[in-house]
Amino acid sequence: MSKDVKNVEYGLEKIFEGAQDFLPLLGTDYVEFYVGNAKQSAHFYKTAFGFQSHAYAGLETGLKDRTSYVLKQDKIRIVLTTALKSSSPIGEHVKKHGDGVKVIALWVEDARKSFEETVKRGAKPFMEPTVEKDEHGEVVRSGIYTYGETVHMFVERKNYKGIFLPGFKEWKSDYNPTPVGLKFIDHMVGNVGWGEMNATVKWYEEVMGFVNFLSFDDKQITTEYSALMSKVMSNGNGRIKFPINEPAVGKKKSQIEEYIDFYESQGVQHLALATDDILKQLMN
Repeated sequence: MSKDVKNVEYGLEKIFEGAQDFLPLLGTDYVEFYVGNAKQSAHFYKTAFGFQSHAYAGLETGLKDRTSYVLKQDKIRIVLTTALKSSSPIGEHVKKHGDGVKVIALWVEDARKSFEETVKRGAKPFMEPTVEKDEHGEVVRSGIYTYGETVHMFVERKNYKGIFLPGFKEWKSDYNPTPVGLKFIDHMVGNVGWGEMNATVKWYEEVMGFVNFLSFDDKQITTEYSALMSKVMSNGNGRIKFPINEPAVGKKKSQIEEYIDFYESQGVQHLALATDDILKQLMN
């Protein structure tokens, strides 16, 4: 390992020492998209990105308001969910925003404590701690709102041996294209409005104990027509990274402002997925 790399790692360790330990996060559990057609979206992710069929929940498993397809590749799990009723909040979400990320689920040791600690620090509750059971054990989940209508779900699965979550069954499919080498979620970017970045950064610091370990201003991320500012938030062990983007003044609207205009809210702009060979992914 080079001296420069060691210096960078040491610097990050010193920064992360400032992260509080009241919310230990073990990793990203799953990311759930609300979409107009979950089955069609699943086919796209399989065909274009090499995801594999993993789990399913819907009418056949007792759900009457939604259907969900779970896809997996290495350590990445994405859930694609569609409403089955016009009155469903899922349908209303898709009607307003189009397809997009609703839930960033975080793997924790204690979902009850995670909810309690974040709510007492100012988080708005989305879901009280809830125990979900089936023949494979139990999962405890709880949730809070972050920017826009996006939700952080805390998932405690230490007492569960099932395929995904209670209520889901294994999704068997003859069509499973070869994985393309995607390994895990590196980071997830949130777009917020004018003047909202610092408030969002403060929220992550105070509510979730994150630290801001990297910042970019509009002089560093800019073109002739568009610019943005970004601050990267991380939890204490560095496994969860959330860059927060805000528009900056340019000759035209920035990509952040355009996103917010079309999505009609703050929200998740993109997921960055780690791979050992990015050129191979591009060529595929």
